[in-house]
Amino acid sequence: MWLLVTIGGYLINAGVYTADKFLLSKKIHSSISYAFFVGIWSIFNLALLPLAFWVPDMRQLSIDLLAGMLFLVALVAWYKALHQSEATRVVPIVGALTPIFSLMLSYIFLNEFFTQQQMLAFLILIAGGVLISVKETRMYVWRAVAERIKNIIGNLLGHISAEYRPTRRLFFNSILSALCFASYYVLIKFIYIEQPFIGSFVWSRLGTFLGCIVILFVPSWKKLIAEHQKNARQPKNLAFFLAVRIVAALAFIMLNWAISLGSVAMVNALQGVQFLFLIIIVLIISSKYPHILKEELGRGVLAQKFIGVVLISIGLYMLIN
Repeated sequence: MWLLVTIGGYLINAGVYTADKFLLSKKIHSSISYAFFVGIWSIFNLALLPLAFWVPDMRQLSIDLLAGMLFLVALVAWYKALHQSEATRVVPIVGALTPIFSLMLSYIFLNEFFTQQQMLAFLILIAGGVLISVKETRMYVWRAVAERIKNIIGNLLGHISAEYRPTRRLFFNSILSALCFASYYVLIKFIYIEQPFIGSFVWSRLGTFLGCIVILFVPSWKKLIAEHQKNARQPKNLAFFLAVRIVAALAFIMLNWAISLGSVAMVNALQGVQFLFLIIIVLIISSKYPHILKEELGRGVLAQKFIGVVLISIGLYMLIN
């Protein structure tokens, strides 16, 4: 059950991420503003509470609210990285690191263990997802790779090449986003073990809403939100934004449900399926509507992605059997 729910959630998320990239590049040019507009709607999750009414004690409530705020931090880093580069460049970095961080944290805090076959499937799924997502196929010699890393990261006492500063910021925001997402997923898994799913989900989303309220107390962030609020209120933009958020909420609930049912690390490793859906959606849109989103892939990249699809298929087969 958790496997089907996960795949369905990632299918929806692929469409959401494509829409997010369009909104960030065309409509809203601030990751803080966009994260605020995304997170503020979390208050409407309270409508789910009557379905299984439950009130946590103070300890449980504190953990739930912390999880929600942690998710908001991950969103800010995610949208900042997404705004800095292409979706097909950011998603694989975050998608590859999130399951690795999740595996480490779930092993430490949840005592989750994989069988030998599950671990192999985990690694195959990550490899397949990276191959599907990465566009670069050219091979670099080790010296060139080392020089590039040096230019990007810089020496501790040296000067960082200005050419690579944007790339370094992209890597930092992507890694921070992956670590925060992994921490959130492991924490929410711990919550679902101790608390009922619907109730704990609703209270954790309240934490995201409260985090958005805290953002308003930072003058510079409040000014950014006020500046972009006018564009967000335009009927056409607002309708599209709301539609994306409703669909995103459905995907988010599905993935949280999958985490409550299965392994948090394995659910994150299956993001390779999301990358596959993302590439398909981007290719369709770029071929029919290049003015909205453009993506060009050569034969080498297509062959690389085909290998990624094969690896993901193998990984899924190993999980099912």
